Amino acid sequence: MLLVIDIGNSNTVLGTYAGQTLKNDWRIGTDKDRTVDEYAMLLDNLFRLAGLQFSDLDAVIVSSVVPPMLNTIEGLCQRYFKLSPYVVGPGMKTGMPIQYDNPREVGADRIVNAVAAYEKVKGGLIVVDFGTATTFDVISADGCYQGGAIAPGVGISADALFERASKLPRVEFSRPEQIIAKNTVNSMQAGIFFGYVGLVEGIVSRMKAELPELPRVVATGGLAASISAATRCIDDVEPFLTLEGLRLLYERNRN
Repeated sequence: MLLVIDIGNSNTVLGTYAGQTLKNDWRIGTDKDRTVDEYAMLLDNLFRLAGLQFSDLDAVIVSSVVPPMLNTIEGLCQRYFKLSPYVVGPGMKTGMPIQYDNPREVGADRIVNAVAAYEKVKGGLIVVDFGTATTFDVISADGCYQGGAIAPGVGISADALFERASKLPRVEFSRPEQIIAKNTVNSMQAGIFFGYVGLVEGIVSRMKAELPELPRVVATGGLAASISAATRCIDDVEPFLTLEGLRLLYERNRN
């Protein structure tokens, strides 16, 4: 069984694969202060609830945008899984040329998403990942990673509003019934939600204008379904895109 781990700034997403089939998936908070033993206890509980144990694992692959977490997860794998994990980074075979000024600057999560999305579409596409930051990545029809854009995520934008405007309350991110709101809470929700939809539509439309052919737009991340329901610029929502990309990279790099 393969364990895939994607370490993000806010959340860490894990999944287990039997062959090409995703059997389990979990989302936990990313905490740089947790020790190897604490992560082992947390994962042991999750595994037990799913009827699994660490000895069921044959391999582990990890991607991370939080460098301090890599040592912790590598220690977890070696001490408790008795495995050395594959780590997404320079030197790993991706099967995708990176047309970036410095390919080493591209986040591991962006490459993983690009690989998985291209495997599904087999054509030109834009991948939108709604995470702590919202990333927009462009892949050409022949499978080259061309670059993209990075914008503040919804959480970052909303937190800035709450912290800088002392009279405004913290509100839930949700779609209000109408854009012209009649109270402060709904006004904030309208501005945050539809403002973010407008950001996505604006960046996607400008990217399409720079491309020679019309790409397919694939969205992933925690808010992908909510944003997709409010716009026509997203063609597909793939909630497990990153996990699938990790599985593909493992298959391309396994000994």
